[in-house]
Amino acid sequence: MMPVVAPLDVTEKKHVIRVLLVEDDEDDYMLTRALVSARENANIKLDWVESYDRALLAIEANEHDVYLVDYRLGHHTGIDLIQEAFRAGCRAPMILLTGQDDLTVDQSALELGAADYLVKGRIDAQLLGRSIRYALRQASVLAEVAQKENKYRSLFERSIDAIFVANNELRFRDANPSVERLLGYSRDELRLLNPARLFADLNHLRELRFNVREHGQIKDYETTLINRNGRKRICLISVWAVEDVVGKPEWYQGIVRDITEQKRAQQDLILAEKLTMTGKIARSIAHEVRNPLTNLSLALEQLKDELDTDNEYVTMFTDIIGRNVDRIGQLITEMLNSSKPRELDRKKQDFNAVVKATLQLIADRIKLKRMRLEVSLAPDDCTALLDRDQVKTALLNILVNAVEAMEEGKGILSIKTSCIEDNWVCVEVADNGGGISDADRQRLFDPFFTGKSGGMGLGLTATQNIINSHKGTIEVDSQVGQGTTFRLLFPK
Repeated sequence: MMPVVAPLDVTEKKHVIRVLLVEDDEDDYMLTRALVSARENANIKLDWVESYDRALLAIEANEHDVYLVDYRLGHHTGIDLIQEAFRAGCRAPMILLTGQDDLTVDQSALELGAADYLVKGRIDAQLLGRSIRYALRQASVLAEVAQKENKYRSLFERSIDAIFVANNELRFRDANPSVERLLGYSRDELRLLNPARLFADLNHLRELRFNVREHGQIKDYETTLINRNGRKRICLISVWAVEDVVGKPEWYQGIVRDITEQKRAQQDLILAEKLTMTGKIARSIAHEVRNPLTNLSLALEQLKDELDTDNEYVTMFTDIIGRNVDRIGQLITEMLNSSKPRELDRKKQDFNAVVKATLQLIADRIKLKRMRLEVSLAPDDCTALLDRDQVKTALLNILVNAVEAMEEGKGILSIKTSCIEDNWVCVEVADNGGGISDADRQRLFDPFFTGKSGGMGLGLTATQNIINSHKGTIEVDSQVGQGTTFRLLFPK
């Protein structure tokens, strides 16, 4: 590969411009030398080679600033020489000399990179000098532009932020590797992709388009994007218009920042604060209730010794009291456990096996309610570091809620496992129950929040606590009247 010719400063008349003429006719060389010898071309030094092969050797030596190339060079053409020179890495300007006006030849030469073309017999000293200087100036400007483009292209390609270029429909025209990593699509695939497939809420895409067209830009618009694997990422999108010479938007460029982990950290902090408060409440209740509850239990046992245990009514009422004393004790224990940080015993586990074992715990309930169970387990290796019992508890809470949300005889419970990006195992639990409203979904994992009569609202809190202890995530999609889908993801 030949070194790039440095841009020349042709504003200084004293600077010598080295020109090589590639011409197989000596008479034409003599005519060209006469034109170069004119007074206005005093700073041009002309060299000459008469063949295609010698021209290639001279180009490889890289000792000239401009090349004058005849169109006819024996078995080759000047266009062949220009192509070969550019393939070899030469970037010095080349001017094609033609014997007659031929628009096809001239157009081909310019498309292949020739700086100019001149028709023999119509060239004078002034035209030749001007063409040489113009070609040199143009090459200098192009080299400077290429240098700047390479610098900004390098910033574009190496940026940690996901940067893209789009048209007015926000369809991709270009994207850097960070966009490819974020969305899971290659650059070529993104150019063909309908952006609607990336947005969890299509109204957000419409709002983005409206704001960009109306105001020329939008900054830090928060939305949820769906990557190729179906994972949702919370992102901030900034887009601004790039205008043409008359001030009209020509194309758009933007930056996407993935704030999923930041949001998750905030939610984890909020959850930790809620659990801390729940723990304080639970410990306070346990202290205030368990002492009198213990006394009540001891008094009941003493009372049983004093009463007639053969009396049916006495036995019935003492059993009721005993069961409810035990139930209050269990509720207090659940409250305490739901707020405690989970100490995990993580071991390599077959995730599919854990899911199947959990399904067995709820199989009878599904049969009694005459519901259909659909199971699809990943064929891939879904081994992960898990606390088997804790994961079963978390998944069981989700499954119980799903079964209770569906109508008897009409329920369809769908279970699907998968491995995502070689880093995660996922179980998806979908039901066709009544769904959850947006307002309730925001509070779904809050302690003591429940939509069931008689429930304490601690099951999903405990589930999220277990998943967070595994450094995993839980996602919820729901539409009122259509059903709910939970996705539990655990790192491998």
